[in-house]
Amino acid sequence: MIFFQKEFFLTSKSRGFHLITGEILEQLDKLHSIKAGIAHIFIKHTSAGLTINENADPSVRRDFESHFDRMVPEDSSLFEHTLEGSDDMTSHIKSSLLGQSVTVPITNGQFNLGTWQGIYLCEHRNYGGRRKIVITIYGD
Repeated sequence: MIFFQKEFFLTSKSRGFHLITGEILEQLDKLHSIKAGIAHIFIKHTSAGLTINENADPSVRRDFESHFDRMVPEDSSLFEHTLEGSDDMTSHIKSSLLGQSVTVPITNGQFNLGTWQGIYLCEHRNYGGRRKIVITIYGD
C-alpha cells in the first residue's frame, strides 16, 4: 500500500465555478505509480468549495453561479456575519452546501472520472485569492 500527501496553492481565480482537474493533475507526479486507489482532495477554506460535474459545456458553470446567487443572495441585510464584506456570509453558506472535499478513484495511474466529469473549484468570494488544496492518495 502506498500513501502520499501533497499540499499546494491553486492559481487565484475570480468568483465562479472553475475546472481545476488539470491544475490538480499537474501536482501529482506520483499518480502514475498507483494501479488502484483513491484520491481525497480537500480545500482548506470556508468560503470556497469543491465539486465534480460537467466538464465540457461552459454554460453549466455559468448556470451553477447564477443558481447559487439566486439561492443565497449577496444581501448584507440578511446576515449578521459581514465583517469581510457583503460576500462573506453568502460564501460560507455556499461552501457548506457544496462541501470542502471530493474523492476520486484512481485506476492505472489516472483519475477514473466519467467522460463528462471534471473537478471544480467553486469560488464564492469576489476576490478569494489563492486557495490551498491538500490531496491524499492511497492505493497499490
